Amino acid sequence: MKNYFFDLFFPKSCLGCSGLMLASEIVLCTACRHEIPLTSHFFSTENEFTKKFYGRIELEFGGSLLYFHKQGIVQQLIHNLKYRQHQEVGYFLGEWIINEMFQYHLPKVDVVVPVPLHPKKLKSRGYNQVETFGRTIAQNLNCEYNDTVLHRNFNTKTQTFKNLFARTEIRRDLFGVDDFENFSGKHILLVDDVITTGATIEACAKELQKISDTKLSVITMAFAQF
Repeated sequence: MKNYFFDLFFPKSCLGCSGLMLASEIVLCTACRHEIPLTSHFFSTENEFTKKFYGRIELEFGGSLLYFHKQGIVQQLIHNLKYRQHQEVGYFLGEWIINEMFQYHLPKVDVVVPVPLHPKKLKSRGYNQVETFGRTIAQNLNCEYNDTVLHRNFNTKTQTFKNLFARTEIRRDLFGVDDFENFSGKHILLVDDVITTGATIEACAKELQKISDTKLSVITMAFAQF
């Protein structure tokens, strides 16, 4: 009864279209859930995500849940997660992507690692936008979530408003690994919000793969098509 009156006087807004939602709807309204562009990455190890990294890094598996289009539902959803404190989006997409992943027999994952923020940006924003996403996946896979093994050395500007060429210009020493010994021989699942050129993922992966006998998979919320 209490929730009914709360929803009556303070109705929830859809984080995809900003329209009012029914009390039974969570994060996205039914219309947005039907229209949101899903990828088919989890049906095959050979997909447009893994092909992006041919000759760059070796992956056990890679995929995104959604397609990212400018001014689309997915952009609004991730914008609400990243800049408006709606961390429930990470949980929502983490649960959704787990259901998709079960269609593919992913080798056992030992640890989920998020693409890190620089400490200054983390302090300013208050949270890493992929934390709830990564923790939800780790919990469902019954594995560790670790946000300390990989760190960011420099506080770079956001990639959001950069052009395609600028997004490929990533410093080789942008990321570093803090713990080589305890992660040797592990299968690491790297997670991020949106993949564009793949430069950030590649930089992270090359650092993680300096750990001996490491296997790496990558999953992101969304995949930007150009």
